[in-house]
Amino acid sequence: MVNLLQPPVSQKRHPNLLLHCGAKAVERGDITQVITPMPTESWVPIPHMELIQRVEHTLKANRLTIGSQAHSLSHDGMRYFGLMEIQGRATDIDYCWVLGLRNSHDKTFPAGIVAGSSVFCCDNLAFSGEVKIARKHTRFINRDLPFLVQQAIGRLLDKWHDQDVRIDAYRNTELEDRDAHDLVIRATDVGACSNRLVPVVLREWRESKHEQFHERNVWSLFNAFTEALKDGDLAVLPKRTEALHALMDSHVGLAFGRN
Repeated sequence: MVNLLQPPVSQKRHPNLLLHCGAKAVERGDITQVITPMPTESWVPIPHMELIQRVEHTLKANRLTIGSQAHSLSHDGMRYFGLMEIQGRATDIDYCWVLGLRNSHDKTFPAGIVAGSSVFCCDNLAFSGEVKIARKHTRFINRDLPFLVQQAIGRLLDKWHDQDVRIDAYRNTELEDRDAHDLVIRATDVGACSNRLVPVVLREWRESKHEQFHERNVWSLFNAFTEALKDGDLAVLPKRTEALHALMDSHVGLAFGRN
């Protein structure tokens, strides 16, 4: 796990974003050096930097401020994953929104954006399923990408309040050990957690490294999961944390529409 991009003094409240195992942290200049393969009749890759700049432009056009960023490359630059912290929130909360970006030059996955949250005290990431796009590298990707990015950012703005509601509900729902243990098992059933990580989650639930999660509630258990997941593959983190959100939402009685 790599800690990168120390925020400037004016952004001291905001944490460093973390990159997980299997990805090499890089600077923006390294990304521009990646050669984009030549297109074919049915496959049109886009430069990694083009996706980054398109998202940055759209965020600024919507008067959103970008805080810390983290970028990674793997498989000799063929796969990109990045994180952008979105500022402009109230100053009395202990988490922020993040956007996850990904792109590939080896046909492994489409260009995509997913939204989530990062907790300040531990840098745990959790992606939610309500705001995400994915566009295959086909003929008209360059035509469609600006609209899809704008659609994703628009949905992010619409869902911002929902995330506050969700986390408040997690915090206000007390949890006994028996129910926590049941949720851990159910998390493996829905693919939010592997059997290998169950002892890690339980250890973090029973004695968290972070004082903020010593309270016995759903928020503490949720962060026990994300603490365990942060040492896994960043590429599968969105799918796992989306499943985790769905499980926890159901437990606290929330029903958010997922697109």
